[in-house]
Amino acid sequence: MKGRQEKPLSRRRLIQQGLLLTGGTLGLPGLSSAFAFAQQETSAAQGKASRWTIGSDRIARTLVFRAGHGLLTERLLDTATGVAFIEPGNMRLDMAGEFSLHIHGVVVRGSDAGFELEGADVSNLPNGKSLAIKLRHKQLGLGVMVHYRSYHGHPAVRKHLVLRNDSGIAMRITELAVEELGLHLGPANATTLGAQYGTVAREIFYTGRSEDAGLLLANSRTGAGVAIVSEVPGYMKRTEIAGWDDPHHVRVRVLYDTDLMPFERTLAPGQEFSTAAVSLVTFRKEDGLHDPHWVLPSYTAKVLVRRVDAQGPPWIYNTWEPFERSINREIVFELIEAAGSMGLEIFTIDDGWQQEYGDNAVNLVSFPDGLKPIQAAVEAKGMRLGLWLPLAAVGPATPDVKEHPEWAVRDLEGNVKVTGSMAGSKTVMCLASGFRDSAAARVCDAIERFHLAYVKLDITTIFNAYGEAPGCWAKGHDHGSWAESLNMIYEGIAYVTAKVYQKFPDVLLDLTFELWGQKHVIDGGLLAAGDLDWLSNVDDSTPDSAGTIQARQLLYQRAASMPVESMLIGNLHADVPSVQDSFATAIGSAPLLLGDLRKLGKQDRQWYGEKIAWFKALRRRTKISESFFPLGSWTQTSSSEWDGYARLAQSGNGILVLFRNQSGAEGAIVKLSVMPPGRFRLTSIFTGDSHGPYAQEDWSRGVPVAFRGASHVEVFEVTAVQVSGAGLKS
Repeated sequence: MKGRQEKPLSRRRLIQQGLLLTGGTLGLPGLSSAFAFAQQETSAAQGKASRWTIGSDRIARTLVFRAGHGLLTERLLDTATGVAFIEPGNMRLDMAGEFSLHIHGVVVRGSDAGFELEGADVSNLPNGKSLAIKLRHKQLGLGVMVHYRSYHGHPAVRKHLVLRNDSGIAMRITELAVEELGLHLGPANATTLGAQYGTVAREIFYTGRSEDAGLLLANSRTGAGVAIVSEVPGYMKRTEIAGWDDPHHVRVRVLYDTDLMPFERTLAPGQEFSTAAVSLVTFRKEDGLHDPHWVLPSYTAKVLVRRVDAQGPPWIYNTWEPFERSINREIVFELIEAAGSMGLEIFTIDDGWQQEYGDNAVNLVSFPDGLKPIQAAVEAKGMRLGLWLPLAAVGPATPDVKEHPEWAVRDLEGNVKVTGSMAGSKTVMCLASGFRDSAAARVCDAIERFHLAYVKLDITTIFNAYGEAPGCWAKGHDHGSWAESLNMIYEGIAYVTAKVYQKFPDVLLDLTFELWGQKHVIDGGLLAAGDLDWLSNVDDSTPDSAGTIQARQLLYQRAASMPVESMLIGNLHADVPSVQDSFATAIGSAPLLLGDLRKLGKQDRQWYGEKIAWFKALRRRTKISESFFPLGSWTQTSSSEWDGYARLAQSGNGILVLFRNQSGAEGAIVKLSVMPPGRFRLTSIFTGDSHGPYAQEDWSRGVPVAFRGASHVEVFEVTAVQVSGAGLKS
């Protein structure tokens, strides 16, 4: 543990700090898993005030509303470590806006005197508590419902706004910040910032954009910090960190973008807009299970992910590489035979199965009998069928384009927007128009017709990930301007997926990085709309390709703040460069394999079958989604150094995976300084050899692990052992 040793707060300390109420709902660490309560007080100096505290056994956030002073966060406390990041004695009121927006250019903050309190509601969630505070701006006719949610066992408060136009005229909203506050982390010269998903060190005066889905602010001396997880989608995301304004405070604003992809929304009288959510997650580095390597993976997997976390994601095969659009009936039947023997669970036919983008008619040249025989063969092997579908890039001769040309995206000059694809130029349809209902109906039709378990929704929506002007300039769509179209197209994606889930709640929807509009992007907004994210198209065609090393580069840099089991990292070939390397990389995220499975001999197929069965069984009994620890040269993976990772449940059980690459290293020293108490044995899944057991102090010093002979990969199951009179046992 770094810095001052803080004890968890006792009941006495909480009462002394004014956090508990006699006769109210009590928030007692160790006694209550979640709490939310309200208080009203009267002071001659301050007037009438209302207070609410929302939190769990790990965190407490106290909100206060005073007439003439508006709403603000009075205290943000990590109750497990005793660290207060906001409290009355260290507040900067000019930073404590709570939220902000511009209405017709007029700045409005949550702490404005113009707001009146109309009420508050505390309610139970299946996994926590909810607090909703209802405000109304007297002069502007703006209604704001500020929602806060906390979750059992997680040091996180998640927040979003619902804005309502209660005036008699249209209301134009811009520059919208969901979260606006000042954090006290200690002196500025001890404050650090991890950007780019939380793993890249940056200056503390910083603008986070699309890839900054998770930012980690911390005190380098004590290790105490706050992670900021924004669910604002894709390029609309902006997070302002201002750690140079004050020697003891960091101004934080989590907002929609104001310049590159500006946010704009016009609300008609009576109309509402619900913002994306923002989570504040507290942690303390090098302090056991309070370390961010435990805190963030567990929170994002259990709260942000729609449902994959329950038993883990399925093993998916995809035909895209090496077959691309040349895939056909004969090849597919041979691949099904191999995939079934390997224990794969979903067999996905990528682009090429359909006659045209935007139409579910089957390509009868490549599949003369349609897909029904394919579906039957897949299911006979114990798998389910998956298909690739383009969402908004459709053929110019499809019914949607011919019957509703008004749905097409238009550029600044008024021309219909087209995008390049492997099948030539396609028309881009606007998801902020009536097209979104047609798109949802097409996806539902494919799921029902082909009994799909998984759909890969792909290519251009808001704009092409490889460079095209974003947004839509068309008139007559749901958006009133180009700027309005930007976020509304992201909302259109979520609209489509919600329609699909309503009819097929068990289907897995994969929203690719190309659909989201940027190379290798994943964020909370995507996870709010779908289950999985096809994160990349890493070249893996030869042993010297970027392959598994670059796939792990993507994984390691995102795993600090995004749930790894939502990441499908294509295009790892099951047959290149080695079955062990491909398998060991695949189990770091959502397991996805491509490649020509026909090239795998009987022995390799059997090897995959055994190892995949082992991993499925381990994942069912062990919540390895509760942590992620990158190891070795993880900040820059290369063939010249070893890298690896550990995925562990809070019990300490899980997996340890090491890659020698071409480094020539005889072994690795594995340091896991926040390993849970106990003794743990390492068992190689390749040889069955056991090592250890190793105690917590051994992991802190570093456990030496040797590479076997010429092997480049080691995969170990980590198992807690018990000490008994007869010795050690698992």
